[in-house]
Amino acid sequence: MNNTLTKGIQILEMLCHSDRPLRLTDIANELGLMKSNVHRLLHSLVEQNYIIKDERTGEYSASIKLWELGSAVLSKLDLRKYSEKWMDSLTQLTSESSHLSVIDNMQVVYVHKIDSSSPIRAYTQIGGRVPLYCVATGKIMLAYQSDVFIERVSKNLEQHTPNTITNPKKLLLEVEKIRKQGYAVNKGEWREDVYGVATPISDGSGNVIAAIGLSGPANRFKPQKIKEFAQLLTQASSAITFALGGGNGHLNLQRITHLW
Repeated sequence: MNNTLTKGIQILEMLCHSDRPLRLTDIANELGLMKSNVHRLLHSLVEQNYIIKDERTGEYSASIKLWELGSAVLSKLDLRKYSEKWMDSLTQLTSESSHLSVIDNMQVVYVHKIDSSSPIRAYTQIGGRVPLYCVATGKIMLAYQSDVFIERVSKNLEQHTPNTITNPKKLLLEVEKIRKQGYAVNKGEWREDVYGVATPISDGSGNVIAAIGLSGPANRFKPQKIKEFAQLLTQASSAITFALGGGNGHLNLQRITHLW
């Protein structure tokens, strides 16, 4: 790689990770570069609007342009592509079906699934739609929506099984619980004999844009299994979130490497 380009990237990364603006001397000393070289690079980066110089203090900081570029890339990323290998691993590890879901209005839409090899499994369909409040992937995404949206959903609750949440106050309590524990559980709320567990997937801006989940017959989703599934799903959704430009990347990768 061009040496000048490499140095410019090092400066950008340093400013992005710094919790405060930096002076030319700070940057040069930290990177072991000559001040004259750093000054030229900083001047070029300011001209291209990648960094901002405070003329009063002489300090430099990263600009919003990097975020704009990241957002442009993010919009082109294929959620299914980044999720598929983790879904495959989840199904192999648990022998349960894995699902990838997104929100469309007040419904879950299944955008991908990998079926369990078990003769008894949960049956869903790619492109299928389910009310948000009835399944685990829907409930986890619902929990991270605005209070106004959650209230709107709570006013449109219909019963699908004896276990479906139809009381608005109970739904709000369920949302609070989900937010605290970081995962959602469906206990036969859409299909009475089908349980599920799910965790959220976020984009580079920290917005929950999808959910990954496991589902199967109720008799295989005992309390201890649900906790184990939740842990596996958390690692998988963290990895997908990282691939999409969000989350604590290095920490998530360490956890995933240890687990998988």
